[in-house]
Amino acid sequence: MTPPSAGGRLRLGLPVAALVLGGLVLVLAIAAVPLARLAHQSLNAATGSVPVWVEVPAAVGGFVVAWRKPGNPLGWIFLGSAAISMLSEDAAYYAVADYRLHHGGLPLGWVALLAQPSGVLGLVLLGLIFLLFPDGRPPSPRWRWVLWVYAGIGLVWITWTATITVGAVMSHHPQVDSAGQLFLVSGDDPAARWWNTAYTGIFLLVAVCLVASLAGQVASWRRSSGERRQQLKWLMTGSAALVAGAVISTVLGTAAIGIACFLAGLVAFSLCIGVAVLRYRLFDIDRVISRTLAYTIVTGLLVGVYAGIVLLATEVLGFHHSTVAVAAATLAAAALFNPVRRRVQKIVDRRFNRARYDADRIIAGFAARLKDAVDLDAVRADLASSVQQTLEPAHISVWIRAEGRQ
Repeated sequence: MTPPSAGGRLRLGLPVAALVLGGLVLVLAIAAVPLARLAHQSLNAATGSVPVWVEVPAAVGGFVVAWRKPGNPLGWIFLGSAAISMLSEDAAYYAVADYRLHHGGLPLGWVALLAQPSGVLGLVLLGLIFLLFPDGRPPSPRWRWVLWVYAGIGLVWITWTATITVGAVMSHHPQVDSAGQLFLVSGDDPAARWWNTAYTGIFLLVAVCLVASLAGQVASWRRSSGERRQQLKWLMTGSAALVAGAVISTVLGTAAIGIACFLAGLVAFSLCIGVAVLRYRLFDIDRVISRTLAYTIVTGLLVGVYAGIVLLATEVLGFHHSTVAVAAATLAAAALFNPVRRRVQKIVDRRFNRARYDADRIIAGFAARLKDAVDLDAVRADLASSVQQTLEPAHISVWIRAEGRQ
């Protein structure tokens, strides 16, 4: 009997590793509930990095990719990032409970201090996602230096923060802020000048690497085509959603709508990366972009019309009953919705979904070519291409009746 190969054991072990890591993420997410109560803090108050539950979409997306494509490191990076962020948040809750509420009376508080610093690691993992998208390799061999810089940054960060934390714990004077972070590693403590300078330098270096990773994908976009270009479109769409959600969340702070926007951006980013890596409905991205832009523009225009009518009625025309102005503005916005949507959709399709916009031209061209076509395989390929461009179905099948059958 032939023993199983090492490759077979590896293929069997990777899904098991995904289950184990996914289970760890689930345990960390559940543990945040009692730890937040122990620290007398809300789950929405991100003490370590971001709220634990916000990381759940990234963890789910990472698990699906790691399970379906275990050879692609992007799924493992997503799962690892979620695990590190959740561990940091749980450790921050415990550090607050131990050092600020119980004055060091809880066991293993020093472990929480060691596990808490993760801000730079999160940025490093995000940069790796951009650098290694979509197949786990840099855009070209010339970009491998960025990979090594990321690895060096992560190693230096872990070593330095662990050294500072161990020193503070051994001196029996660990000072922890309200976010559960050791003052000495926060970058603001005057007693740690050398670390504050290094802290700023590390963040600047990570920012440079992030820009370099994005530059590599832009360069890859310029020479890509077909499936690879569609994958990059998904990456750009998800990144735009993540940045928009983060900006809105930063502006609004801890307000519910700000957290909701950040969560929506993270969900969109995770979903886009998953679609691009798994290549599921990959060519729907043009429709997604055009519909999203169209409805965003229509919403903005109608909100402007609504606000303009209300202000005009109450401030200029002197209507004292605001309900009349609100009702008039609502009716006007409802009446304008369909005409504005059709006009905006046509303009957006012309730019971002040109194939759908030119459907009539494509069909006419196919009909003209069909008149002189004699090669059945060419006609079948041309038909499939025309249907794909005009209707954008998920799958296309062409059935041809065998000769001699009735």
